Amino acid sequence: MYEFAYQKPSSLADAAAVLAADADAKALAGGQTFIPVLKQRLNHPTTVVDLGKLGLTGITVAGGTVTIGAMTTHAAVAASAEVKAAIPALAALAGGIGDNQVRNRGTIGGSLANNDPSACYPSAVLALGATIKTNKREIAADDYFQGMFTTALEPGEIITAVSFPAPGKAAYVKFKNPASRYAMVGVFVAKGPKGVRVAVTGAGQGGVFRHTAAEQALAANWSPAALENVTIPADGLNSDIHASADYRAHLIGVVTRRAVAAS
Repeated sequence: MYEFAYQKPSSLADAAAVLAADADAKALAGGQTFIPVLKQRLNHPTTVVDLGKLGLTGITVAGGTVTIGAMTTHAAVAASAEVKAAIPALAALAGGIGDNQVRNRGTIGGSLANNDPSACYPSAVLALGATIKTNKREIAADDYFQGMFTTALEPGEIITAVSFPAPGKAAYVKFKNPASRYAMVGVFVAKGPKGVRVAVTGAGQGGVFRHTAAEQALAANWSPAALENVTIPADGLNSDIHASADYRAHLIGVVTRRAVAAS
């Protein structure tokens, strides 16, 4: 690691002020991506701002909406009786992230702020039409994700919570890398207050995206059979040592049908 200063503010305003004043300061949530990056000297922050004392944890369900505090861990989401009752697909997604250490340290807010192109949570947020709440405003899912590791967050803006409208049907299925458990292709399907939405993670060069052709087919007929002739072009999909773009295009079709069958 490079040398850096460390602060652990006790108020959201103080944390936001440090981050807004210094473009090279970085926020620390669960640290499951950030700490390895620091160890590899791929990032050189002037100050690490630990968000652990801000109290941004907890899960509430009211009026058909599930609201999860940004510092709530994946393990807490997976184990929550409230989430299992309202959006079981979201609890199942959280329970399949990484391993026990990652699930007990990683947070939903940290995952969304990082916006890794293979992360699971972005697909749930986009497919469910969730709202990202920050210390400054509320951001619709369709406006939040802006490309690989890029979001609508501004300097000094900190995610405080995420609100999910409970769907009538939903499921998440991923074809995971056997070592990292990151999604080579992950698909979250949902039918609810925000309509029929299908979000794909792990496959796009620009990160999570909506599969509009699948959405149109499922809006007419919510069944795996409706997707039999739906394809997606390989252009713009990832091609790496794990899978080619053509293979990922094929996987999107397979995984989407499995998700609909599981919903």
